[in-house]
Amino acid sequence: MSKIEIDVVTAEFFEAFDNRGGKAADVARIRRLVLPGGVIVKAGPEFTVYTVDEFIEPRRRLLTDGRLVDFSEWETSERTEIAGDIASRFSEYRKSGTLDGEPFDGGGTKTIQFVRTSQGWRISALAWYDQP
Repeated sequence: MSKIEIDVVTAEFFEAFDNRGGKAADVARIRRLVLPGGVIVKAGPEFTVYTVDEFIEPRRRLLTDGRLVDFSEWETSERTEIAGDIASRFSEYRKSGTLDGEPFDGGGTKTIQFVRTSQGWRISALAWYDQP
């Protein structure tokens, strides 16, 4: 059951950014998926460490101000290891949308650390790297 539950949390994380067809992205759900005090890191040349709120706010603006439309990202492959109440997942993903009127697509890798809490599996840390 743990793997299925981790699959659901991961899918919910990716779906939080979906604003295809005029649907409102639900980035606020990330507060429920990531533990308070969780860390989110963008690796690569623009290396940045975010708190949950620091991560949510600029994405909320971008996904609601009309600059980024018809956006979605989705997992294309994953490898998950579970040891008791902790788990680690490596995900390859793709993304696409229209940014400032220009279509784009891309992809990268995310690594997600999970812990089992009394409310179920939650993300304790996430890092990602976008392929150039």
